Amino acid sequence: MKKSSIETISSFSSAWRAKSYVMDHPPAEHSRAVTQDAPSQRLGLFGGSFNPIHNGHLAIARDVHERMQLSRILFIPTGDPPHKHHRSLAPAPVRLEMVRLAITDTPVFDVSAIELHRTGKSYSIDTVRELREQYGRSCELFFIIGLDAFFEFPTWRAPEELLRICHFVVVPRPGLLFQTLAEMAFLPNLDPEPLGQLDARVLEKLEIAVPDTPGITCLPLPPCPISASDIRRRIRSRLSLANMLPPPVESYILQHSLYQEDTDRTHI
Repeated sequence: MKKSSIETISSFSSAWRAKSYVMDHPPAEHSRAVTQDAPSQRLGLFGGSFNPIHNGHLAIARDVHERMQLSRILFIPTGDPPHKHHRSLAPAPVRLEMVRLAITDTPVFDVSAIELHRTGKSYSIDTVRELREQYGRSCELFFIIGLDAFFEFPTWRAPEELLRICHFVVVPRPGLLFQTLAEMAFLPNLDPEPLGQLDARVLEKLEIAVPDTPGITCLPLPPCPISASDIRRRIRSRLSLANMLPPPVESYILQHSLYQEDTDRTHI
């Protein structure tokens, strides 16, 4: 009988001995591996519905780009995301255009329509496989993910393969603590103390070494008070959007009368 995603990753993780350490003092084996097999490119993958993209998304991308020393950040708007309801989702081409407008003046930011061209449900593993084929194995992939989504990661399609292909970069989400990672079954033997130091912003970065994978990095980025759902609510209520959206995106939303229905639903 075929195992479910949760069962698969639970059995996969039973042999793990994950350890956490501050990036300033990585194990010697890790340092040698990086030196001997340095990738030609370090590409950050930043997926999301971007409904709409806002200044919080851009701040996360800038911080991850700088702190992980990435070559570029690739924004990947979702087409038909399996983990989100579609009640308030603007059409994919509209969201793609808003991302393009938001990043046009930042050379290290790119956007990909890879998920928009896929029919049916769009899963992260499908996207990552295609990008691995497109960029080659010399390109190191960094999967940027919010803490809330990472808690659901064991339910994703082929989570163990995703961990083998990508270095995961976990960033905070409002109301959630890094300490909760110690309770996740697929990350055994995590020391809760450094996780608590991340929550207290005492540590700038924490590396979680996972055998046979590129590993996981936790970054305690500054809290982001902006959310797409609040932006949509403010548009419907005709409230100010000051400092929440890149100006070209705000102009596009107003020009095309997006998100202005009485209910949280967009028909375009």
